[in-house]
Amino acid sequence: MPHTPTGPDPSRFGEALAAHHPRLYITNSALHNPTGATISPQTAHRLLNLAAAHDLTIVEDDIFADFEPEPSPRLAALDGLSRVIRIGSFSKTLSASIRCGYIAARADWIEALVDLQVATSFGGPNPLSAELVASTLSDGSYRKHLDALRRRLSKARREAGGGLAALGIQPWIMPRGGFYLWCRLPNGLDAAQVARVALRENLVLAPGNVFSLSQSASGFMRFNVAQMIDPRVFDALAQALAEQAK
Repeated sequence: MPHTPTGPDPSRFGEALAAHHPRLYITNSALHNPTGATISPQTAHRLLNLAAAHDLTIVEDDIFADFEPEPSPRLAALDGLSRVIRIGSFSKTLSASIRCGYIAARADWIEALVDLQVATSFGGPNPLSAELVASTLSDGSYRKHLDALRRRLSKARREAGGGLAALGIQPWIMPRGGFYLWCRLPNGLDAAQVARVALRENLVLAPGNVFSLSQSASGFMRFNVAQMIDPRVFDALAQALAEQAK
């Protein structure tokens, strides 16, 4: 679904529902991957009206929620969990090895969702991970950890944005938080070709069309600011851009 700076494009969303009659829509309402966009109240309202008219269930993947400085609108909250399922995880904020998360849904859906989780995971969640998350949430350390993490990411985002701007690479929007900058390359360069050149310098990049079903994002690239602290990243990127610009 095409994204705008305020969330999924409601017009295209309505057209897709009318044409394809989907049963399920999965989305990031806040800090969307890869664009970094966060849904506005107006867009959320239009999406929920369209979902109700077409009997659509929405899964709101909120894995990046805790990276926001202040909470933004959520489809699940506006909908009252009528047709929206909200899911989240601590694998991004605590550790990738903690495969532990949560789900919020209608009460009459929970038992079937638990059965599905057990069937697909061959058992329940790791009790050690669950105990670690519960302890971190209850003793106040999670909030302190998030405050420090958001500050570090904010600094990394500013520095990465400055380094990219010096190379003529501009963010599509400056997100409210999180890891990612969705950027347009200068001079109409093809992101996939730039990524191939950078790979020779042991720099792995994420060209836009990796995230585009329609393959219409060839001029875009997603950058992870948490992985751009080493200045050699910008040196290799500058070399790749210069080689492709020849």
